Amino acid sequence: MKEKNLALLRFSAVFSVIGAMLGAHMAGAGSYAFRPIHAHILVVGWLTLFAWAVYYEVFTITSEKLASWHTGTAIIGTTGLTAGMWVHNLKPFGIPEAFSLILYIGGGVTLLVSFILFLVSTFFIERR
Repeated sequence: MKEKNLALLRFSAVFSVIGAMLGAHMAGAGSYAFRPIHAHILVVGWLTLFAWAVYYEVFTITSEKLASWHTGTAIIGTTGLTAGMWVHNLKPFGIPEAFSLILYIGGGVTLLVSFILFLVSTFFIERR
């Protein structure tokens, strides 16, 4: 398994555990304050990163640089978006709103770039 596949797979696993823990916390506490963060962590963090890891296992991307950029923006964007969403919505540490908004929006934009790079990568594939 190539490094980018493994990185996406491992980050997917990390996000799956975080998402499951958030779900368990919400159920135990009877509070759904984490609902949007929980949903994004599982859908974008776990499901999407896992799907992309499988994609790289099934197809060979003819542009290694494109694949590397996609993987990097996927991991950075997912982490930034979900962490930014948590910090911005729940304000856990009294972090200034400007910082939390930059993290939230920056992560979201980076993730959007990742989705666009994924689209572009589908035009540079060879089936294994």
